[in-house]
Amino acid sequence: MSGPGILIQKNLATPRAFAQHRVRRAQARFVYDMKAKIVITPKKAVVDPQGKTVQNALEHMGYQGVTAVHVGKYIEIDLAPGTNKDTAQQALNDACHKFLSNPIIEEYRLELE
Repeated sequence: MSGPGILIQKNLATPRAFAQHRVRRAQARFVYDMKAKIVITPKKAVVDPQGKTVQNALEHMGYQGVTAVHVGKYIEIDLAPGTNKDTAQQALNDACHKFLSNPIIEEYRLELE
């Protein structure tokens, strides 16, 4: 019987097999060729109620001189080894425009490293 968070499979039944699986999984996590970093923020002309709430809270906590706060989203995407940079840039720009951000009220900045 397996409960939440317990992984039991026939090929991972022995402690050694499970340990080897964990090593392979950890190694796979750190193998990437490029990383995309996307920062999405509200456009300056758009009212940002969450940013205004944070600004008011900072003022009430004694932080003076804060003139504006803009709350946004930060997304990191690991890309597979061998991915073409220009193709990835074009595909991610398309994804940002169509899915990850709302181009009417948000702007985004995409960085590939």
